[in-house]
Amino acid sequence: MRKEIIRKGYFNLILNTLWVGIFATLLGYSLKNSTAFFEESLLEKVHHLPILYFFLPSVGITIIYFTRKYLFKGKQNKGIKEIFNTLENRKDELPFYKIPSHYINGFLTVVFGGSTGVEVSTVIATAAIGSAVYKKDKVANAYKTELICAGVAAGVTTLFGSPIAGLLFAIEVISRKVTKTIFLSCGISISIAQTFMYFFDNNKLFDFEVFNWNYQAIPYMILLSILAGLLAVFFTKSVIFIKSTFAKIKNNFIRVNTGALLVGTAIFIFPALYGDSYHAIPELLSTTDYKTISIGFMLSMIFIVFLKPLVASLTLGAGGDGGVFAPSIVTGAILGIFVAQFCNHSFNTELIVLNFALIGAATMLSAAIHAPLTALFLTCNIVNNGFALFVPLFFGVFIAKYLAFYVCNYTVYTYEKGNKKLSIQLK
Repeated sequence: MRKEIIRKGYFNLILNTLWVGIFATLLGYSLKNSTAFFEESLLEKVHHLPILYFFLPSVGITIIYFTRKYLFKGKQNKGIKEIFNTLENRKDELPFYKIPSHYINGFLTVVFGGSTGVEVSTVIATAAIGSAVYKKDKVANAYKTELICAGVAAGVTTLFGSPIAGLLFAIEVISRKVTKTIFLSCGISISIAQTFMYFFDNNKLFDFEVFNWNYQAIPYMILLSILAGLLAVFFTKSVIFIKSTFAKIKNNFIRVNTGALLVGTAIFIFPALYGDSYHAIPELLSTTDYKTISIGFMLSMIFIVFLKPLVASLTLGAGGDGGVFAPSIVTGAILGIFVAQFCNHSFNTELIVLNFALIGAATMLSAAIHAPLTALFLTCNIVNNGFALFVPLFFGVFIAKYLAFYVCNYTVYTYEKGNKKLSIQLK
């Protein structure tokens, strides 16, 4: 009898994971590509009329405000901690409306210039798919975590084309444990996502190729990892401070428009801050003569490195949807480009700038989401032949993570119920 019950439980888990994997993949694919298409289209039009940079974030965040008020009955999105709450407390569920809510609001935030990304919106929406399937088909209570992790793993796989990163994110960040059933459910969902992406969207996030790396660059790579860890702490504390400050503004009109206009001002001065800012990385890497770069260009990169975390925080504080995933990748990459260019220009080091951009992206993401293995494999998959940098990336992500956590008193989330703390900050 017991074996029959276990066998039936596994059968139900596999069947429901198939549905979760399919729906999560389609959601992630559609949100990723629709956002990229409309963001690029709007950026191209605004380029000819830059004054619109001031107002587009206000338009997007205002639409989000009314969408939440009337379409979703004033229910707020509280970020990734909603997933932790539902996993910690069995009676708490991710309601179905979280799927369209995060999908729509994440799309509107990025398309209209809000300086975040759709990654966290995708994570929560796909987790809600897992929760919805769990509730609908009355899967055994023991498999709630499995279905939520399956949705998240498929979503991350779809966004970055990395099944290993999807699996590791679900384990490192969401479940924080490994069991046979979690591995089974995530394995099924990432297989579905990767198969779909292989046939329909096999492009890398950045169209660059890694060739090699030099041992002589190791000291500079360590320096970059340390700087990225410190910058991640700055980012995390900025999000917490700005969101808490904006929460004290009771007037919705003032709160929404103050944050949105500040974001608009920043992207008017530095268009690279628009939306997820992925478009800025190829533009910066296209500069090939690193010996003759101007001081103004170097200063602009410094400003972007510090402004991107602040503008992302303002976007979230004003009511935008998203988190620190994309901003961490972009900020870390630009920091890496700056370090390599500065050293090449000042000390004739001949560092490979692309390598440092990837190390910066991986190390800052690792420190920001407290998931070094996820950051490692994700970064290896966003360019061609990225695994050529596996060794320096491996050491870099752990240096940045532990520096951020131990040395800099890394701030962590606390569950809404209970006192258990999580060493992660995504939104």
